[in-house]
Amino acid sequence: MLAFVFRRFLGMVIVLFAVSFIVYLVFFKIPGCDPAQRIAGRTATAANIAAIQDKLGLNQPFYVQWYKMMEQLFTGKLVSYTDQLSVASQIKQGIPVTFSLSIGAAIIWLFFGILVGVISAITAGRLSDRLITVLALIGVSMPVFWLGIILRYFLAERNSWFPDGGYVPLTSNPAQWFYHLILPWITLAVLSIGFYGRVLRSNILDSINEDYVRTARAKGLNPRRVLVKHILRNSLIPIVTLFGLDFAAVLGGGAILTEVVYELHGVGFYAYTAISNLDLPPLMGVTLFGAFFIVFFSTIVDVVYAWLDPRIRIT
Repeated sequence: MLAFVFRRFLGMVIVLFAVSFIVYLVFFKIPGCDPAQRIAGRTATAANIAAIQDKLGLNQPFYVQWYKMMEQLFTGKLVSYTDQLSVASQIKQGIPVTFSLSIGAAIIWLFFGILVGVISAITAGRLSDRLITVLALIGVSMPVFWLGIILRYFLAERNSWFPDGGYVPLTSNPAQWFYHLILPWITLAVLSIGFYGRVLRSNILDSINEDYVRTARAKGLNPRRVLVKHILRNSLIPIVTLFGLDFAAVLGGGAILTEVVYELHGVGFYAYTAISNLDLPPLMGVTLFGAFFIVFFSTIVDVVYAWLDPRIRIT
């Protein structure tokens, strides 16, 4: 087991280094992406561009540039080209916002996704099941940015039932923190609620006819106990996998549209600003931030599965 864990975490480190190298090549080395040219402006002379390249070390071999950028990023010395602020400190400031948004939305979509899946499965073929199916498909089909704009316009701007964007720190005012995040949580959770509900419904319907379920019923167990202890418990295994990967994706950048719509200055909003300004150091930092959570949670899921099923460890 220890060897399996070591291999997975070693693979995680290799993937992160590969991601950083590829991102650097894409953003710094493709034609038209010369940072010195953008910093100097359109009317800059060749001498001005050369001076900026020399100052930033952009005239060195690309692998040297990549190594120095990684060193600056992990030591907190990498700064934005636009405002000269530390990339690491800006990401650190945005983490509480992104974590608050992601954790709250994850709790909502997991709870209601399971609830929707169970209700839909136990009423399979009935009118309520069909109605839930239609609502789930509508939720899955709605783009996050569109839903966010609609909710913000009708519930915050037009009727003032909720705050019109912004973020209040949890430590400052817990009630206002919760109140300001209700709409962003709903916006980010709706798509996953429908998807999780459909997946869980399918898993439950597949498990109902398994031998261990028939055995439990033959023993005279309470139907509710059979549903919770036998059917639901086994049906949730794929949901756990999906949740781990989806939560990592949201932390790693999946919440960017929601943060922009509701003006939540988290890591996603910082990434949006960097993209708008073509500011490459923040893009590098945010990309590695997102890649870390995606790779880390993927590794954790692999380790948990290997712990549950020893047959996986040989792969």
